[in-house]
Amino acid sequence: MAKLIAALAAGLVFGFGLALSDMVNPARVLAFLDIFGAWDPTLVYVMGGGLVVGLIAFRPTLARARPLLAARFVVPTRNDITLPLVAGSSLFGIGWGLVGYCPGPAVSSVVFGEPKTFGFLAAMLAGMLLVRLIPLPGASAPAAA
Repeated sequence: MAKLIAALAAGLVFGFGLALSDMVNPARVLAFLDIFGAWDPTLVYVMGGGLVVGLIAFRPTLARARPLLAARFVVPTRNDITLPLVAGSSLFGIGWGLVGYCPGPAVSSVVFGEPKTFGFLAAMLAGMLLVRLIPLPGASAPAAA
C-alpha cells in the first residue's frame, strides 16, 4: 500500500509540475518544436530543471543500500541500440510532433476535458496493448506493472 501511495504522490507532483509549467498545452510544445518559426524555449527550462534535480538526487539515492519501498534497486543494464528501441523512439517523436502530447502531459490534461486528449489517450492505450499482443522481433517482454 505504501508503494501505491508513493506512486500516487509522485504522479500528482509530476502532473502539478506539468500543469504549472504549461507543458500540458500542446500549442506550447509544438511552438518548442517550431525552431524556424515562433520558437518557444520554455520546454528547455522545464527539462533543465528536471535534469538538475535528477543530477542532485541520483548519486545519493543509489548510495543507499536499498530503496525505501523496495527490496532492491532496478537499474537498466542494456546499452545496445535495437530495432524496437529506434522504432519506439521514432513513433514517440512523430506522435509528439504531430499532436504536441506525450504520455505524462496527456494524462495530466484529462482534467481539462479536451476531446483530443481522450483521443490521444485512446490511441496510446491501443498502442500499448498492441505491443503486448504483437511484440517486435528482438524486443524484450514488457515488464509487468
